Amino acid sequence: MPEQPSGVRPLVIKVGGSLSETGRLGGALERLSAAQVPVVIVPGGGPFADAVRNLQREMGFDDAVAHRLAMLAMEQMAEWMAAQQPGLKVAHTLEEISESIMDGQIPVWAPLRMIGDDETVPGSWSATSDSLSVRLAELLDARLILLKSVTLERQSSAEELAGQGVVDAHFPEIVARSEVSWSIFGPSDDAALAAILAGEGGA
Repeated sequence: MPEQPSGVRPLVIKVGGSLSETGRLGGALERLSAAQVPVVIVPGGGPFADAVRNLQREMGFDDAVAHRLAMLAMEQMAEWMAAQQPGLKVAHTLEEISESIMDGQIPVWAPLRMIGDDETVPGSWSATSDSLSVRLAELLDARLILLKSVTLERQSSAEELAGQGVVDAHFPEIVARSEVSWSIFGPSDDAALAAILAGEGGA
């Protein structure tokens, strides 16, 4: 297991790939780039992950290969995000995450180097960037916010959200094991997110 960097307790924010489909991604990155608290962005795979799904159907590779390719899709999104806003920087390891934060930058996590062989995360579509973001929050001893394109009318359990397809199937298990504090923010939660990023509230 990677060693946890000392002195860094950022807020881990998973930015769902679906935000690009609803036109919210640019605004989300702009708000995150102006954060007054340390944050780490976990990118969803977005259209790059969709391409992996399509290629799996066409080429017939197994889920273990698809899982690694999906992490590369997240890395492609990380590169794209870092190119959109000044101050965002792709980070592959906990050490790089810590160094970026100490330098006043916002790391965008590229997960394959850290999580590619992590036995706590199944190598299948049951564990997407949702579960990977929990794993990173666990390693950083951090809180987790998942930015989604759905509005939740009430506080739902991880199991309910997985059943609704809001989070992946492995999410409830890794949340229960890791005891990471998490919440989901939808389109109506932008003001609450802005307050957290300004250091005015908790997740």
